[in-house]
Amino acid sequence: MWPGTPNPLGARFRVGPDGVAGTNFALWAGGAEAVEVCLFDEAGAQTRLPLVELTHEVWHGFVPGVRPGQRYGFRVHGRWDPWTGARWNPAKLLLDPYARAVDGDFTLPAQVYGHVRDWPQQHVADTVRDDRDSAPYVPKGVVVQDDDDWVDDRRPKTPWSDTVIYELHVRGFTMRHPGIPPELRGTYAGLAHPAAVEHLVRLGVTAVELLPVHQFAHEDHLLRRNLKNYWGYNSIGYFAPHAAYAASGTAGRQVGEFKRMVQALHAAGIEVILDVVYNHTAEAGELGPTLSLRGIDNRGYYRLQGDARRYADYTGCGNTLHVVQPHVLRLITDSLRYWVNEMGVDGFRFDLAAALARSMHDVDMLSPFLAVIAQDPTLRRVKLIAEPWDVGSGGYQVGAFPPLWTEWNDRYRDAVRDFWRGALPDVRDLGYRLSGSSDLYAWGGRRPYASVNFVTAHDGFTLRDLVSYEQKHNAANGEGNRDGTHDNRSWNCGTEGETSDASVLALRRRQLRNLVTTLLLSTGVPMLVAGDEMGRTQGGNNNAYCQDNETSWVDWSLLGRPEWRALFDLTSRLLALRHAHPVLRRRAFFSGRPQGADGLRDLAWFTPRGEEMTQDDWYAPASTLGMYLSGTDIPGRDARGLPIADDSFLAVLHAGPDPVQFTLPGEPWAASYEVVVDTSAEEQAAEPGARHEGGAVVAVAGRSVVLLRVGR
Repeated sequence: MWPGTPNPLGARFRVGPDGVAGTNFALWAGGAEAVEVCLFDEAGAQTRLPLVELTHEVWHGFVPGVRPGQRYGFRVHGRWDPWTGARWNPAKLLLDPYARAVDGDFTLPAQVYGHVRDWPQQHVADTVRDDRDSAPYVPKGVVVQDDDDWVDDRRPKTPWSDTVIYELHVRGFTMRHPGIPPELRGTYAGLAHPAAVEHLVRLGVTAVELLPVHQFAHEDHLLRRNLKNYWGYNSIGYFAPHAAYAASGTAGRQVGEFKRMVQALHAAGIEVILDVVYNHTAEAGELGPTLSLRGIDNRGYYRLQGDARRYADYTGCGNTLHVVQPHVLRLITDSLRYWVNEMGVDGFRFDLAAALARSMHDVDMLSPFLAVIAQDPTLRRVKLIAEPWDVGSGGYQVGAFPPLWTEWNDRYRDAVRDFWRGALPDVRDLGYRLSGSSDLYAWGGRRPYASVNFVTAHDGFTLRDLVSYEQKHNAANGEGNRDGTHDNRSWNCGTEGETSDASVLALRRRQLRNLVTTLLLSTGVPMLVAGDEMGRTQGGNNNAYCQDNETSWVDWSLLGRPEWRALFDLTSRLLALRHAHPVLRRRAFFSGRPQGADGLRDLAWFTPRGEEMTQDDWYAPASTLGMYLSGTDIPGRDARGLPIADDSFLAVLHAGPDPVQFTLPGEPWAASYEVVVDTSAEEQAAEPGARHEGGAVVAVAGRSVVLLRVGR
């Protein structure tokens, strides 16, 4: 063991003194008394080497001859005093927080717990130290050959206003795809396969948002029920691609496979956004396993309560990372920069982002985390999406994140669901959501694309289940149907679950068309969920986080069925329409004031009488709303500095069960109209639809959307 250097953290292969190749190991462990690096050969035999150099609380050393592919872990010595938050236990092999690759899986036998898990008195079990060696039972870090920083001049760099997000699961998206070779299904290589990429291109999305791909562990309560954490919101390695998604093995080759996936998506013009979980780790609460940070410095990495045995839990997962601490903040930002600079990703969606924005206790939009992100030259140029809430007091922060951030807008989700199931008392909230949620985001320089609009996400019903079930059906999760939300805001169209009733099935498909059309005509950034465009169902399970099976995997056979192929075609057509018309993807909020020489407002709202809505109309019960989008003098200029002009459109949304007679606004709004989309039709014509004169009265079918292009 040579002295080595305290930077960079982790295990980095390099050429040391006198041209000798080896690996530098560096670990921040603030309160530790000693640290050992443990090297493992192919047979599992262990060599323990003390890191005797200590610089600014970083233990470090250089081991000549250690090359890429070497498996390793750390043992950290210190006091065992859970009453004060000290939980050092050198019997437990710990995963390097900076490990670039992980070999093996977390199975969580009793030996990997720092305390005696099965102690008879469970209320004090976490205070009794377990001295059994955990090394045979835990995964190891893998030394990886460092590449140069990512060099790729083909990053799509799609502007926020042009972005369409497609949330997918690497494994679930590829497991049943007939065009992907069986050996590549469920992997990064499978997602990079031309058959997978072709679907994304044909659909017309611009970015994939991958459910967590950081190395994660499965919870003990799932393993006891022979289930696994499918979604992956249980991270333990913030630099390592999850090894189980690699077709190339787990000895470090998963890193290159992930990079090739990103390159393939970039070549198709598709950005890669990672769903990241920096708010908590897989070590859970005081009764959880000792896998990494808990054994390195429990008090340094986690927020503890006044009773230091207990963890502050703003996440509902047992612990919360103490992001105010400089070394924790460094861990997170080092990880983010690594995924951008060396793995090529284009942005991040932060799970329970409000937990990261807490200073000492309260959510603080001037918190160290948000301040560091705002000034970081790498991170401030990528896409940043907040899930703007956590489960702690004051954690709901929709609309509160600062400029630079976009947010998942659950108020959009709720308003659109409620409108189409007939549960909105009036259309005031819907008007805000359709036009970019200016009530939430029109401050501090924020733009309409601060709102990520979605009707469904991985968490909850699929789009098809939203119109097929009113109650959750989560029995397969093994939790007595207690898990998952009760507030689904869904409508089953008269029958719960699967049915052979043709009228119910037709109504459900129409509702799907309504929901997709509403989403893709709304101002803001739309987010689709993989499979929703072809009618994927989870059988009413609204919390399929542990269903790594056909419940969660995309069923590609649906595309071969005419009724679901029609939904895909409509979704693709709407996305092409959105791409072609800047009035549908505005970069600035509507003013509601006259914009051009014609004196028309850029946004106007109409009643079925063909009259502009008054204040009384906004407060009255209504199931019909007309939205006029003017393409004249759209704010901003094109790349050459020229004004942006576009067609104007009228969208009529009618959620009532019976047809409504709608008077199309005449001059000066329009001389004529051409039907572009009518969701009452199962199939949408590719050629221009019916034409109507301005002032004409048209019948809008019950529960439908009609989009009309304005003629002058």
